[in-house]
Amino acid sequence: MDYQAKLSVPFGVLGIRCTDDVLTGIEFLPCLTAPQLPSNAFAQQVCEQLSSYLGDPDFRFSLPFALYGTVHQNKVWQAMGSIPRGETRSYGELAAELRSGAQAVGQACGANPIPVIIPCHRVVGKSGLGGFMHHAGGKPLDIKRWLLAHEQR
Repeated sequence: MDYQAKLSVPFGVLGIRCTDDVLTGIEFLPCLTAPQLPSNAFAQQVCEQLSSYLGDPDFRFSLPFALYGTVHQNKVWQAMGSIPRGETRSYGELAAELRSGAQAVGQACGANPIPVIIPCHRVVGKSGLGGFMHHAGGKPLDIKRWLLAHEQR
């Protein structure tokens, strides 16, 4: 995968994909991935804003981004973006709000192309943490726990 930057963060490395003026993707990369300096001014801006959020959970992103998904995925991503910092919603709550099914909401969460900025980590199971990045355990859930704890500050 071609990245315009790889940003070292407390829980690993974020692979940043963007054009010269639009964010198109963020991926969680293995901890041992070597960081990569931004290849353009916009990638630098993305890294700066992500670093600002990691320093202050109240930071508000102001990056233009392009989302390529189904109508349903876009509805879920928009709904996730409206969940305030420090709060969570269950898959079922979002499903009821969108007149969808909880499993379909979970699939859309896992397909989120720009996690952290679109806060899919704020969507949880009705009686637990739920999944993250299409995983029910391991490192992905450690990342979700870190992000939720960071936002509780």
